[in-house]
Amino acid sequence: MNVDLKNVMEWVNVPLFHIGETPVTFGGIGFGLCVFFGSVIFSFVVQRLLTAHLRKTSNLNHAVIYSLNRIIHYIFVVLGVVLGAQCVGLNFGTLAVVFGFLGVGIGFGLQNITSNFISGLILLLERPIAVGDLIKHEDSIAEVISINMRATIIRTFDHVTIVVPNSKFIENDVLNWSMDDPKVRLHCPVGVAYGTDTQKVKNILLSIADQHKDVLKDPKPEVRFLGFGDSSLNFDLLIWTGDPSTQRIISSDINFMIDQAFKDNNIRIPFPQRDIHLQMTPAIEALNKKA
Repeated sequence: MNVDLKNVMEWVNVPLFHIGETPVTFGGIGFGLCVFFGSVIFSFVVQRLLTAHLRKTSNLNHAVIYSLNRIIHYIFVVLGVVLGAQCVGLNFGTLAVVFGFLGVGIGFGLQNITSNFISGLILLLERPIAVGDLIKHEDSIAEVISINMRATIIRTFDHVTIVVPNSKFIENDVLNWSMDDPKVRLHCPVGVAYGTDTQKVKNILLSIADQHKDVLKDPKPEVRFLGFGDSSLNFDLLIWTGDPSTQRIISSDINFMIDQAFKDNNIRIPFPQRDIHLQMTPAIEALNKKA
């Protein structure tokens, strides 16, 4: 048994290759992997304990706790890589050489990955967006699901999951409905036929806003007379909601209510109209005479 164990130890310590003058063995690689995965597991344990403690003893919201957990996880991953490399047999001088080569590789081909990683750290620290926020992505309203090392995961109200590179949120403008004050003002434009009593239209629109349960009473709804269109008098009903996620549902409800109220009060919503003027040219007049 001792002979077998001795042979195993000799086999484990046989150098596979050398980095500079440093031998790399099976034993060193195995111990380095154990250290790395141990640091990752320890990171998850620390995150769970920290989350439980902060939820009991502080008023920090979920987004702040999530950011702290991500930063702690990145720190433990970096420590695991460094300590694991030390266990393999790579000293700091060798690591500096390795990181130097990685730096050259980053400079030539990994700019986007590095940019997205740094952007992810900025998102976690400055928090222009946070987990649970409602943002506008292109023409869709989406909820931020997670902020990872390279990309941010968002989900639209159509339950479509989108992976967005972190740098997009740093380089471009971001419309965040959840940041600061969640109240949102909605515009409900409508046009009525010429000759309609404008004061009556205003009263009907304000009455509709008062009837909807999700429209805030403060700030008060208001109606603006936008002007005289080509075929209609144009109004805009301005209402406020405290839940940005319901804005499209509220706009749809208001439009249904406006249509029904106008029918009940004999208020007509006109079709677009165009006047066409025909001018007789000498050629057309000559053809008419021949006919």
